[in-house]
This record gives sequence, structure tokens and C-alpha cells, in this order.
Amino acid sequence: MRKLIFSTNITIDGFIDHTAVVADDELHERAAELIRNADLVLYGRIAYQLMADYWPTATQDPALSKSVRVFAETINRAEKAVFSKTLTEAGWKTRILREVDPEQIREMKRQPGKDLLLGPGAKIAQAFMRLDLIDEYQFLIQPVILGRGIRLFPDAEKRVPLLLVRRHALRSGVMELTYRPVRPG
Repeated sequence: MRKLIFSTNITIDGFIDHTAVVADDELHERAAELIRNADLVLYGRIAYQLMADYWPTATQDPALSKSVRVFAETINRAEKAVFSKTLTEAGWKTRILREVDPEQIREMKRQPGKDLLLGPGAKIAQAFMRLDLIDEYQFLIQPVILGRGIRLFPDAEKRVPLLLVRRHALRSGVMELTYRPVRPG
């Protein structure tokens, strides 16, 4: 059975903000590796539109570093799905899903193949967490206290115990922490 992995950058004080990220070569290499190990990247509409506005043409920029170029090529090749009730069309190898249907997601997880990757975004992560669809949380803890912004889980309805299964320090000071939910049985 495939895992559904949620991966996001988060500040030490619990905010998500793509402008607060240390986006160096090592971080892009880690992100490209994560995408290569997935058959499908799932997005909420807001994160999808941020990504789709930049990455499809990013490789045309001659100033891109090698690792950012590799990331761009990797994300551009990846199959994607966006959850949206308002989008009428999507390019960039993307299909539109109208709602988070837990049975549809569980069926995707039962299919053979590589893992499923849930991209960044507070609302989509909250929806998947409420439905207990996330099998692995990968937090890239950014070495910054932001003090304001969007909290990742501001309205968590229940306690979710997690087991630390991996930790890795990046040269930039970013800490990659990987957790799995502790489920009964």
C-alpha cells in the first residue's frame, strides 16, 4: 500500500510562508527527491496556483542554479491533482478534483506504485488530517521565528500522536523531521 506523505516548510513558531523559506540548493535537492518518489502530487488550489504560476516556465531562466533547475524539471514532469471547486481548467499535467473524498484517496493509496505526495497548504493539510489520510508528515523546520502569518494547524480538532521516524539536519540550519501517526492496532 502506498503512503500519503504530507511535506511542508514551517517556521519554528508554527507558521507557513513560502517567503520565509531558506530555499537553497540542498532544500531543492530534497524536494526533487521527494517528488521523484511519488506518482502523484496533490495540491490545494492556493498552493497549486502559486506553483503553477512560476515553475512551468522557470527552466527558461538562465540564472537558475543546477539544483533549482533539476527541481523545476522534476516538478514539471510530475503528475498533479488540485482540489478546487472553482477552477474550470488546469494545465501543467494536472487534473482537477472537486473535493477531498476519503474513499477516493484510500483507493489511490491501495493502488500499486510510488507514494502520493500532499503538497504544502494549510487548508488541504487540515482536511487530510481531519480525515486521518496522512501516513507520514515531513516538516522542514525553517530556522526563523516569523511571529505572524498562517498557522499550519490552527484549528486541530483532536490530538494526533506522532512517532519520530527520521531527522536530518541540512547545512542551512533547516531541520527535516519525519513523523508517522500513531494509530491504534
